Amino acid sequence: MSKVLIVTGGSRGIGHATSVLAAAAGWDVCVNYVSNQSRADETVALIEQAGQRGIAVKADITKEQDVIDLYETCTRELGPVTGMVNSAGIVEPYGRVDELSYDNLLPLINLNVTAMMVVTREAIKRMSTKHGGDGGAIVLLSSVAARIGSPGLCAPYAASKGAVDSFAWGVAQEVAGENIRVNAVSPGVIDTEIQPKGRVEEVGPNLPWGRVGQPEEVARAIVWLLSDEASYVAGENMNVSGAR
Repeated sequence: MSKVLIVTGGSRGIGHATSVLAAAAGWDVCVNYVSNQSRADETVALIEQAGQRGIAVKADITKEQDVIDLYETCTRELGPVTGMVNSAGIVEPYGRVDELSYDNLLPLINLNVTAMMVVTREAIKRMSTKHGGDGGAIVLLSSVAARIGSPGLCAPYAASKGAVDSFAWGVAQEVAGENIRVNAVSPGVIDTEIQPKGRVEEVGPNLPWGRVGQPEEVARAIVWLLSDEASYVAGENMNVSGAR
């Protein structure tokens, strides 16, 4: 049976790198995107160059029906889903908490927390032996921000990733007996477009390794957690942060 992976936010940054490296490891990949189809198509082209099947599927994962349609399209085109990486997320709003409005906070929570839970729910419904599936692996993108708090910059983002940590640990225990492994990966400062302008150059030299990380360095950890080499790894939160 082929290995079929959904990557939310799969056309950019860590999601893009994960999609490409997963294909090199033998996964067929469904690249989820919300607006930039050309970027998603470029990712699919790289998946196909690796000899695997790839499709790009537009879905706003903050909408429940879009999530359900994403899974149904992937299953129809590639086969039963056996892996899911939730890489979609945002950092904004930036600033002190007392400067933020209610409306500023809602998109962050809707995408980073609620949508993350819904895409995980739908993966479990399809993978779990309780529901007739054959099992699988789920990796949720968290952040070291959950541990350090990111005061003055993006404390609400840090809190949203703290929710990911708690959820991953709880769900890992819920489904461990159903042949599903759930893990989280917590990147440090990674050179992606999600970073504020100038931040990579500003903070890189001050980090323990003297530089920021690259998306591929995070993707390698994710793809390992998806693999059979990690067959007894569940409920883990792997830091990929250069000792930060």
